[in-house]
Amino acid sequence: MYPKRLRRFPAVLSLAAGVALACTAGCSGDDAPGVEVPNPLTNPKDGPPAGNPNAEATCSIPAEAGLADVSRPTTVVGTGTPGSCTSAAFVDAVARGGVITFDCGPEPVTITLEQTAKVFNDKGPEIVIDGKGLVTLSGAGRHRILYMNTCDEAQKWTTSHCQNQDHPRLTLQNLTFVDASSKTETEFDGGGAVWVRGGRLKVINSRFFNNVCADVGPDVGGGAIRVFSQYEGRPVYVVNTTFGGKQGYGGVCSNGGGISSIGVSWTVINSLFSYNRAIGNGANPARAGTPGGGSGAAIYNDGNRMTLSLCGTRIEHNEVNAHGSAIFFVSNDHSGDIRIDRSVIRNNTGGSWYPTYPQISNHADTPIVVTNSTIE
Repeated sequence: MYPKRLRRFPAVLSLAAGVALACTAGCSGDDAPGVEVPNPLTNPKDGPPAGNPNAEATCSIPAEAGLADVSRPTTVVGTGTPGSCTSAAFVDAVARGGVITFDCGPEPVTITLEQTAKVFNDKGPEIVIDGKGLVTLSGAGRHRILYMNTCDEAQKWTTSHCQNQDHPRLTLQNLTFVDASSKTETEFDGGGAVWVRGGRLKVINSRFFNNVCADVGPDVGGGAIRVFSQYEGRPVYVVNTTFGGKQGYGGVCSNGGGISSIGVSWTVINSLFSYNRAIGNGANPARAGTPGGGSGAAIYNDGNRMTLSLCGTRIEHNEVNAHGSAIFFVSNDHSGDIRIDRSVIRNNTGGSWYPTYPQISNHADTPIVVTNSTIE
């Protein structure tokens, strides 16, 4: 997955405006129309806020990446008290699909799951889960929190082309995901908190703390989120979302302590990745005598024809064993590109193979356009 000859880049590089970033689909900027995304997790009682609180988080939000309408929910979990918001009620709500909200009382509440909530593919096309900034979903260190797979027959096939269908369209907003683990998963590994294949995924105003997946392995990743096969190659939107944010809160996995994917594009806006770790060793493919992994402490992207777009996003204090202390981006057919605008990547540690910019591992021919950003 990476060249045999590795060369290091100088330790510090600051980049200011000077290269114009061509805004194609998924690009966000102040000169483009945007939508307001009210964020109820800017001052949470517990843990860092949702999103990047720093000055660079100024990117506008495309309409497609905005909050879903939850004014007419399909299911309301709870009847006004914390005790009514049970694991069974949430799992059942996800199985029924549609728009899901909560009524657990006026104070923050944690719902500790006794099993993974699974999306059924015929219960959409829109699946929305909105915690209103009050709901934390916990895997209790034993379970993945949420699973969606258009190609899993147990969740019902709804088209003849499950790997490329436009539904379900899953939106996660105003939620906190904590203490999830997919370490016991064998068939669908990775994705400590959330595992998605097919349809579309969007994450807004959310937080991911202390989520884990397998410790070793070359093709496993995503302490928080693992994604495959998005419809027509359209991007996963991540908006105003925090992965870690404070020492001891980060995600941990063999690769991609924050997010991980194969053949998937991401548009990440006004978000924060910090204190995440990729703890595998031997890289990908695994070196002789090693189990593999240890790449992409914050972000791990593998596959073909993909774009990673960051705007208003900060990646710092993440740690890696093999490659990409901030970002690992390897395209098998050398297609795809990286776009970094108004973002900060700094103080990420470990790893090697940084052919273009420090803390980013990629093929030397991968186009990387950086504007108004700091990488050091």
